[in-house]
Amino acid sequence: MLTISIGIIIIFSGTVFFATEASYNAIEEASIWIRNYFGFFYLYLGLGCVLLLFAVAFSPLGRLKLGEKDEKPEHSLWAWTAMLYSAGMGAGILLRAVQEPVFMQQHPPYLSKLEPEILALEFTFYQWGFTAWAFYGLFAMVMGYALFVRKKKVRVSATVEETISNRVAQKGIDITTIITTVFGLIAALGLGVTQISGGLNHVFGGGFDLMVTLLFAVLISAIAFYSAWQGVDKGIKIISKVNILVTFLLLLFIFLTSDVVSILRAFAIATSNYLVDFVPMSLAHGAFDPGIKFLTDWTFYYWAFWLAWAPFTGIFIARISRGRTLRQLLLGVLILPSLGTFFWFSVFGTSAFQLIESFGNYNDEFGNVFSSLFIFFSHYPIPTVLNAITIILLIGFLVTSLDSAVFVLSMFTDKGKMEPKKSHRLIWSALILLATIALLLLGNVKPEIDVLTTVQKLLIITSLPFAFFMVIMTWVFLREVITRPKN
Repeated sequence: MLTISIGIIIIFSGTVFFATEASYNAIEEASIWIRNYFGFFYLYLGLGCVLLLFAVAFSPLGRLKLGEKDEKPEHSLWAWTAMLYSAGMGAGILLRAVQEPVFMQQHPPYLSKLEPEILALEFTFYQWGFTAWAFYGLFAMVMGYALFVRKKKVRVSATVEETISNRVAQKGIDITTIITTVFGLIAALGLGVTQISGGLNHVFGGGFDLMVTLLFAVLISAIAFYSAWQGVDKGIKIISKVNILVTFLLLLFIFLTSDVVSILRAFAIATSNYLVDFVPMSLAHGAFDPGIKFLTDWTFYYWAFWLAWAPFTGIFIARISRGRTLRQLLLGVLILPSLGTFFWFSVFGTSAFQLIESFGNYNDEFGNVFSSLFIFFSHYPIPTVLNAITIILLIGFLVTSLDSAVFVLSMFTDKGKMEPKKSHRLIWSALILLATIALLLLGNVKPEIDVLTTVQKLLIITSLPFAFFMVIMTWVFLREVITRPKN
């Protein structure tokens, strides 16, 4: 499976490199077609996943333990939360911390009686909240059951192998998972190092070119490889805990140096409105319908992106959840990171709204996704320190997304072993780095084509099979756990 996966990636990369424009056009058209025709299916699937996971968590099935009856959780709640959050969101919250809430404030998704700032936060919560984590949590639940209750190997196909017994079909499922994971990592690493270069250029007034971007890609990949080489306990867990601690300190500083009362008010109101409006927002129903263009540009894209990341993130979460019950797993995955994300966007979003009000005239200062956070920091004390911390965090979060994915990819290709060979970890670290460098170089050669955005759009295409597969996988899982013999 390793050879086949690498071969497919090399062939695809070669095709894109030598037929760039044709490949770009094909990916663009296919991604738009999928979002137009299957976007609402993504919405309904997302809502279904959230409702299902809460139903399982509060049902008698929630008592089912991932492991032996008297087995304790393998990791503490603090370490577990740090690892799942670092793997599942990471650099994304830095990329969008200011830009997305401000965009939603300046371009409200739909007419509402709410204040524009509250609506902006509520819709941002919607796109980063329960639904994203439900996609991850569903895979974590099903894979955790397969690994620790049924003692299966670490392969996505293991969740349905009794129903889909054809070996070729099973291998196709696993290879599709690997390819999608690799493209997701390339997009994340490419966007992350571009934001780092954008931040440095903003701070120092330019001078940080493509070579610096490539050097950061090498640095991050090297650290991620070392972390994956060390394993979960000695590498991934330690870096994840440091990431979350530094993120909390950054959040606390901005919170305490901003309008605390306004932030808490916005957080409370936007969160309560999100909970009340979640179902109609998830259905884009009636007054909550932002229109097909807005949905296509934002929500459909986000749902496809979360779906594309669900297999490797969900499997990693399953891997670190041994000893927990389904109730602990699902409520932890759905609630803890969502609330943390809501408060994060409340702090940065509300503070950005107040800055815009003080400007008197907004000239899209926070419109650039790569520099918006650094521009935001220029209005706070010690901006140089804040910028440095953000760059360190970007590196740290990219490392934890990459090392956890490399670990999962290695489990896939090393016969589904829980502790894969270190040679597989080396191969995947090197391959992802080389593919990212190739795409960054290609974007420099053909600046008229946004290569990184193209890779993200490719995820929309590759996530569609997973959307359908999740329905089958969930049905097989529910049938199994409902009919299993009671001990």
